[in-house]
Amino acid sequence: MNHLVISCIGPDKTGIVDSLSKVVSQHKGNWQMSSLHHLATFFAGVIEVTVDKENTEALTAALKKIDGLSCQIELAEPSSTPTSTNLVLELTANDRVDIIQEVSSVIHHQGGNLIKLVSEQSSAPHTGQLMFKAEVQVALKNDNLYDLVSALENIADDLMVDVTKSL
Repeated sequence: MNHLVISCIGPDKTGIVDSLSKVVSQHKGNWQMSSLHHLATFFAGVIEVTVDKENTEALTAALKKIDGLSCQIELAEPSSTPTSTNLVLELTANDRVDIIQEVSSVIHHQGGNLIKLVSEQSSAPHTGQLMFKAEVQVALKNDNLYDLVSALENIADDLMVDVTKSL
C-alpha cells in the first residue's frame, strides 16, 4: 500500500472536491486525511491518500489531469517515530508582521515539531483591533510543556497560550 500526499491549488469553483474524490475513488484510493480551504478566490488543499501500488501511477496521472487544478503528488512513508507529548495550543495576540515566524521559531528551539497550524486574522469585538488567532498541534520529544508555553508567552506581552489538549 502506498501513501500519497497530494497538494492542489486552483481557482475555486463548485465541484472541485467532488472531482478529486471521484478520481481517488475510481482508482481505489482511500482518502485518509485532508485540509481543504478557500483562500482569496482559490481552492487550496492537502490530502493524504492510501492506494494499492498497482494503482498509484494511474491515480497520479488522473489527478494531474483535473481541469483547472494544479496537483503535486509525493510518495510518503507513514511516520513511526514516537513522541512523548503531543498537544494542541490555542494562541491569541494582537496581529503583527512576523508572528508566525516568531511562534514557529520558538516551537523549533524548544524541541517541538509543528504538526498542524490553523490561523486566522479577525477583529477584536470592542476595539476592532486586528487579532491573530491560531490553533497549533505540537509534538515534543521531551516533556517540556512548561518551558514551551513560557517561551511562547515571552514573545510578546499580549500573547496568550491555552493548552486545550494533551494527546
